[in-house]
Amino acid sequence: MTMMSASANLNLSVLRRVELETLYSVGEILSRSLDYRHTLREVLRALDEQAGMSRSMVTVLDPESGSLVVNAVNGLDESDLGEHAAVRYQPGEGLLGLILEEKKTIALVRTGDDKRFLNRTGLYDHRLPFIAAPISLGGNLQGVIAVQPNTPDDGLLEERTRFVEMIAKLIGQSVRLSLDIEKEKKTLADERDSLRRTVQHQYGFDNIVGRSAPMRRVFDQVRMVSKWNTTVLLRGETGTGKELIANAIHYHSPRSNAPYVRLNCASLPENLLESELFGHEKGAFTGAVSSRRGRFEAANGGTLFLDEIGEISPAFQAKLLRVLQEGELERVGGTSTLKVDVRVIAATHRNLEAAVDSGDFREDLYYRLNVMPINLPALRDRPEDIPELATFLVSRIGELQGRKLSITDAAIRRLTQYGWPGNVRELENCLERASVMCESGKIDADLIQVDRHRDSGMLPSTWSMPPSSSSAHAIPPPAVVDDAGLDERSRVIAALEQAGWVQARAARLLGMTPRQIAYRILTLNIDVKKI
Repeated sequence: MTMMSASANLNLSVLRRVELETLYSVGEILSRSLDYRHTLREVLRALDEQAGMSRSMVTVLDPESGSLVVNAVNGLDESDLGEHAAVRYQPGEGLLGLILEEKKTIALVRTGDDKRFLNRTGLYDHRLPFIAAPISLGGNLQGVIAVQPNTPDDGLLEERTRFVEMIAKLIGQSVRLSLDIEKEKKTLADERDSLRRTVQHQYGFDNIVGRSAPMRRVFDQVRMVSKWNTTVLLRGETGTGKELIANAIHYHSPRSNAPYVRLNCASLPENLLESELFGHEKGAFTGAVSSRRGRFEAANGGTLFLDEIGEISPAFQAKLLRVLQEGELERVGGTSTLKVDVRVIAATHRNLEAAVDSGDFREDLYYRLNVMPINLPALRDRPEDIPELATFLVSRIGELQGRKLSITDAAIRRLTQYGWPGNVRELENCLERASVMCESGKIDADLIQVDRHRDSGMLPSTWSMPPSSSSAHAIPPPAVVDDAGLDERSRVIAALEQAGWVQARAARLLGMTPRQIAYRILTLNIDVKKI
């Protein structure tokens, strides 16, 4: 009797050591990957190789049908796995269905002794023990692990059952973590796709207003160049929308899902510009406490927009040229060469040809940048776009202010009479200023204030809007005082608008004295605008 007890204790000691080593291996397997479908097969393989449980299976709960579905099997040929993937167990059906219903572990000394055992997969031996334990997540059953020792019962079934329950708990924790991360990934992917759609809409052609012939030419060029990796040089006065065009090129290109990085070259001194674009190594200069990648590295695979490229110094131009030509750079303070794949879009308001002639801009860099030049027209060269632009900007300003804003025809006529040396940016500032002063929500001509020191005032009275078949929504040009079709009241109003509502100036346009026009304003019931 003593010898039997010693033998049993020895067997238990050996079994526990094997189980401990197996638990360690299973923990390592589950920590290596968050793909629980793959790791479950690895766990069953470890039970086979280390714990002597060659026949094993994991079923998982199908939330739609409420049944258990075979997910991983060990002990079958690879050719049989696909056949058994469709095997299901309903609640109360067979031993696994009983666990699904009662959520309790089942252990059998001999598998064939229980008539409820179905063995649909043909995996298990009826002569050997059988252990099945629930896999739970937060108290909710999510699956079942069912294993079979390779040898008949040796009196240690209870110990093996506790071991299988520990394996089930480890699997449950791993599955929970995997499902949480999968859910998080899906949420992030949905948010990313939503943001991507929003950004693509925000930077699409819909937000670049213009129906005039010059703008249609720009749109055609942008659509053609977006498809390729060609370097683009955007040229135009300040405020013409070069950054909007750069955004549209990137977000309509094959690189739209890759990084889009922007930098204003005029905003940084040369020493900081080099570090900002190329990055630096730790200790490269005072304050470089760690290595840092530059904008070129950040934009690798995507697009880099360099605004005000004409402001960089000749010394820095040589360093930039190498990156554009070879796709190679070195960080400041570094010795290794880094390869980058970056599409460059540059922009400038400067006359680069004159800068090349004067020696301020390298000719080779000029040709490297000027592969596909796109010239953006000044606002004064496309006055037929002003009505639509004004309406669009007023609507956007209203959204930012959280109220509905509109603009009158008289205000738009007044906008079309100004030369806009600051282009669209100046127009937007003018309208935002008018919206601040507007309490009613309707911007009228009296709220339109322009910088007369930068413009000659109003355009000549003989100026007329060039015809455009595409400007279907454009508002007609302002009336002129010598139009024979105008009645007296309209003629006086037209003269006042052209004169900026200065009565003495309007009187001269009409060939009247200030006193006469004042009388006309009174008798014709004209509301005088105060500018």
